[in-house]
Formats: sequence, structure tokens, C-alpha cells
Amino acid sequence: MDEPLTKLTLANGLQVLLKEVHTSPIISQWIWYRVGSRDEVPGLTGASHWVEHLMFKGTPEFPLGVIDRSISREGGYLNALTFLDWTSYFETLPADKIDFALRLEADRMFNCIFDPNEVSSERNVVISERQGSENEPLFRLSEEVQSAAFRVHPYHHEVIGDLTDLYSIQRDDLYHHYRNYYIPNNAVLSIAGDFETHAMLDRVRELYEPLPAGPQPSRLLRTEPSQAGERRVSVEGPGKTVFLQISYRAPKADDPDFFALNLLDSLLTGPPNLNMFGGGVTNKTSRLYKALVEKELAVGINGGVQATIDPYLYTIVITVHPKHTTSECIVAIEDEIKQLQDAPPPIEELERAMKQARAIFAYGSESISNLGFWLGYAEMFATAEWFTTYLDTLATVTPADIQRMAQTCLRPQNRTLGVYLPITPER
Repeated sequence: MDEPLTKLTLANGLQVLLKEVHTSPIISQWIWYRVGSRDEVPGLTGASHWVEHLMFKGTPEFPLGVIDRSISREGGYLNALTFLDWTSYFETLPADKIDFALRLEADRMFNCIFDPNEVSSERNVVISERQGSENEPLFRLSEEVQSAAFRVHPYHHEVIGDLTDLYSIQRDDLYHHYRNYYIPNNAVLSIAGDFETHAMLDRVRELYEPLPAGPQPSRLLRTEPSQAGERRVSVEGPGKTVFLQISYRAPKADDPDFFALNLLDSLLTGPPNLNMFGGGVTNKTSRLYKALVEKELAVGINGGVQATIDPYLYTIVITVHPKHTTSECIVAIEDEIKQLQDAPPPIEELERAMKQARAIFAYGSESISNLGFWLGYAEMFATAEWFTTYLDTLATVTPADIQRMAQTCLRPQNRTLGVYLPITPER
């Protein structure tokens, strides 16, 4: 029997989501903080990601090295993620071992040490991570497109931060960031798996209710002006491959148009791989695959739109065929988009996209870890009901909605177009 979702807020403001799933003796716990690169000002870019690293460097109760060894010894795994709008930590363990994870996250919400030596060590780690990313053409291209697409909103910078800030940020900057945002009333706890709801809720209350709420963090309210015309950037760097990225300003996740854009993307570039969702659904039936890859204008194509608090980007990335040009690819893409602007897609094509979406959704939400992820993730930009009603909402999209989104969202005036051009080293 499918148990209902339990959703409540503790007296200190912590949101709690509990979902019993008795398919296997596993529990996955996720703690979500409403802080990401969206909350960073120039001079402190990358702070959220750096704090995520330092959360693994120990508390008085859980010293450095204890966390990883203990989780591994109990047959579990853990990780953390930092994004534009949020930071999250999770542990998936055998059901009878979950109490360690519960105690751990309640403790490190307030008691992480931020030892200066560890801060210094992690500075080298994040700088190395940043420099490693800079060796990847698609990272360099994406960063240029993102910074050109957003001139006001803090979505302007990459989650990892600007290199100059990674050199200059100090320990107290990071600790202040931690103390400002890591509070119960800025967090969501989502737990899925093999437990009894009342007993789990009692334990959550025991561990978390004594923790005091803090002042509600102030937010950067910098609305990005509408885009008045196409923007273009080019990046040169090492390699042998030309890449093309086209990013359109897109609706936020709780906008009804977000769902129409998801299906529009499915028609153009193939079924979405929504974060932790996965599955072996091919994109070879998509319009742009047929128009570019099958005709050998491109070697590969993918696309997608992120679920975000504020309007972000719908992005198409093309690996250009060595015998062709970005201009030829752009023309082919525009031709396919114009077809959808001129006429709605056949209902059969939309039904196939819905069938693929259902398959990916089922595959991606069947694991305990992914279920815990999605319940908390949806609360970061909407509510858990966004996830539980996802397929029902998607099914309300009509061919006319697809046509309207192609006409309004996929206009050249609404896009930033970037090209990565490899340069051959001089001999």
C-alpha cells in the first residue's frame, strides 16, 4: 500500500517531509538549505559551494574523518550538492542504521568547526576544481553564455564561483555564510524509506526541535530585465571540436509554462534527464537529432531546462560536425523551431513525448534515494506537490501550448548564442 506523504513544519521553522516506502530495508535522508549561488554577491561568489566542502571537515561530536568512515562501515553512502538556489546533503543507509545520519545532520547544522587549516586546504581544492573545469570547452562556453544572459540577476555567475573570489575569500566570510543560512527555518528535511512515520517523526522532533531558529536570511532581489535582442559570445581555447550553445530565457519552475517548455524540449532534443532522473530513453526520434545528427551537420545534440526559483535558461548544445559550420547548424535549428511556431505538433508526437516522460519519471523516482531527493528538491522552488502532481500537470499541456511556447520563448531576441572555437597551438 502506498503510504501518504507526511508534511509539517516544526516550531523552529524546519520543514519536514516523510514518505514511508517499504519496498526494501533502506532509508534516505536529505537536508536542504535555501542557499546557493543565487545568494552570493560579487566578492563572495563560490561561498555556498566552499561551505558545502567544509561541512565534511568535522564537528566536536563528529571529528574529521569520522563521517565518511562511519557511513561506509554501515553499508551506506553520502554526498552533497550545491546549485543555483540550494545546497543539499544526503545519506542513504540500511534502515536500522539511519540514526547515525539523523544525529549527524542535526549536529552539523550548528556545530561545524571551520578550522582555518581546513579552510586553507579546501581553498586549494576548490581552486583546483575550478581550474580543472576551465580545461573543459563546454564549461568555458557555458560560463560565457550564462554571464552574458544575466547582467543583473546573481544567476550571472557559476556555482563554483569566480577564481578571483576563491583566492580572496577568508574563513570568517565562509563562517558568516554558514551561520546566516544554516538554520532550521531555512531548511527542509526529506526522508524516504522503510520506517514508521510516527516513530521517525518523534526522533526528528527530539533531534531538531531544540535547535533555535535564526533571523530569516535576506535575499538578493535583483530582477533581470527582459532581453531586448539576441546576444552573442565566442570563446577560444584548446581542443579540436567546435561547440554551439543556444540559451533562451525561460520561465521559472512554478510557472505553468515550465511544463509546456519541458515537452517542447522533448520534441526538439529528446526526453529530459531531470537531475537525478535517468533511463535509457534515446533522443533519436527528436526533431533536432533528425535535422542535424542524421544529416551530419552535428555529431551530437542535447537540451534541457532547469527547475529554478527565478526565470533561468532553456539550453540547446550542439557538437558541430568537422565538415560543417555553426551557421549551418543555426539555420537548421531555426527551421525546426519555425515549423513549431507555424503549426502545433501532431497530437501523436505529443503523446509519444508524454509516454517517454512517464517512463523516465517512473525510472527516476523508483529508488529510495531519488524519492528523497525529489520531495525536498521540489520544495526548493515550489512545493512537494510539484513533484507528486508532475505527470498530471504535464498531461494538461496541449499542442497549442507547445506552439505558443515556440513562438514566445524560442525567439532570436530571447536568446544568447555562444560558440566555442578551438585554436591550434603554434608550432
